[in-house]
Amino acid sequence: MQIETQSEKAADPPDRWTLIRDIAVLQVKLVVDGLRDFVLVPVSLVAGFISLVKSGSDDTFYELLRLGKRTEHWINLFGAADRLTVTRRDRVRIPDEDIDTVVSRVETFVIDEYRKGGVTRQAKERIDKAMDSLRKLASRRERGAADEDEGQR
Repeated sequence: MQIETQSEKAADPPDRWTLIRDIAVLQVKLVVDGLRDFVLVPVSLVAGFISLVKSGSDDTFYELLRLGKRTEHWINLFGAADRLTVTRRDRVRIPDEDIDTVVSRVETFVIDEYRKGGVTRQAKERIDKAMDSLRKLASRRERGAADEDEGQR
């Protein structure tokens, strides 16, 4: 009688019912992930706007990112991939770069263009002016609301 080692068991593909379960669980996870993303699109825009308009100490947007990261870990969308053995996992080639790396490259390009005095400098100046105007408007409204509260007392 031959005893199977743990690594030999792991080399076998999952049985049919495990595969069916993993397919069903992935579908549920995709729906949950999609709903989370659907909610996060407008919420992140609002949180980002609040963080931009309020003083530099407001970290509403980054708190939302932390929450999103925790939910990403909780959903564990592709957790069933751990059923593959290391040798089978190694056959799937995905670039080492992630989206953050690609964005960083684009950002570097834009910054280089800005330093050269290209179109991006003008765009940045216009965005800065617009953001300054929004901050002034928000602070005037806050002062107006505070004055109104004082007048009612």
